Amino acid sequence: MENSFIDLIIRIKNSYLSGRESLISPHSNFREALTKKLKDLGYINDYHVQGDAIKEIAIDLKYHGKKPVITDIKIMSKPGRRQYTSYKALRPVVNNFGYSILSTPKGLLTNKEAKKLKIGGELLFNIW
Repeated sequence: MENSFIDLIIRIKNSYLSGRESLISPHSNFREALTKKLKDLGYINDYHVQGDAIKEIAIDLKYHGKKPVITDIKIMSKPGRRQYTSYKALRPVVNNFGYSILSTPKGLLTNKEAKKLKIGGELLFNIW
């Protein structure tokens, strides 16, 4: 799948909405990097890669009580409409309670990290 990040994000969002504790997603290096970024930001508990020939990512979801940690996700860049932005055009997400995730030459960065490094890239999605 060319845009595997969209599939992964929708899987995570749907799992939160259905109240699941974990989910399994097909593996790719980009998906693993995105999952690591979500763990660093505190949106998921943990993840691990399983399998030898056909790898999968097992993701443990995080809840506050019975409420999911992720309130909503808005996908910005789609296959037919890529959205690129400079670091100057980045805005806070939900009054700095959320993050924008960008794909940059330095890897996946949040809007705050991209502003600090003064680097732009493809705006993948907003999460809060």
